[in-house]
Amino acid sequence: MSEITADGKLTLKKGASSKILMKYMDEKTDILLHKTRAEYDAIMVGSNTIRIDNSFLTVRHVEGKSPVRVIPCSRGDLPADSNVLLNDAETIVAVTESADPENITYLKSRGVEVVVAGGVHVDYTLLMEILARDYGIESLMVEGGPTLNYYMLQNRLVDEIRLIHLPFIVGGFDTPSLVGGMHIESEDEMFRLELKRHYLCGTNLVTEYDVLYR
Repeated sequence: MSEITADGKLTLKKGASSKILMKYMDEKTDILLHKTRAEYDAIMVGSNTIRIDNSFLTVRHVEGKSPVRVIPCSRGDLPADSNVLLNDAETIVAVTESADPENITYLKSRGVEVVVAGGVHVDYTLLMEILARDYGIESLMVEGGPTLNYYMLQNRLVDEIRLIHLPFIVGGFDTPSLVGGMHIESEDEMFRLELKRHYLCGTNLVTEYDVLYR
C-alpha cells in the first residue's frame, strides 16, 4: 500500500521523507494503513527508504501483531540508529554475498536475522523463496520506494496494488514517483492493471488493482 499525490509522486522532492505527505492523510486512512499491515505476515521497504524515513513499520493505532520487517540491503550497511533495528518486531535484512562481514556481525548483534540472497544485487525471487521456505511467510506488503517497486514488478512478484490518493500536486522532474527503474521501449512493456475496488476512506480515495502479467 502506497500513498501518492494526484500526479503520482511519493514525496515532495528527491531525498525528502514520505512522512511529510503522510501527515495529510485522513486519520481514518492512517488507521486503514495500520490495519492492513496487521493482515500481512511481513512488510518490506528498501534500505534507501529506511535511511530517509527511518520507518518503524510496526502496527499502531489498531489491535494486531506487527508483521515481520524485511529490508533488502545489499551491503548490510543500515544506519545504527535505524528504528527497524529496535527489538519491537522481528526483522530480516537481506544482504548479498558482497556484503561486508562486519556489517553482518553488527546486524546479528542487534538481534536481526540476516539472509543472503544474491551475489552483488539482491535477488528478489530468491528472497521470496527464502522467506516462504525458512520463515513461513506467505503474504508480504511492500511500502517501497520507486526502485524496490520496480524490481518487484519486474520480477512478477506483485499480485495487487493498493493506493491512497492525496489531493496534492507537487511536480518536479526528479521527484520520486510510484515506480522507477528503466525506461520502457514500447507499450508492450507496460505493467497492466485491472481496477477491482475503489472507495473513500475518510477524505482519501483508495484504489485497489490486480496486476495482469502477460
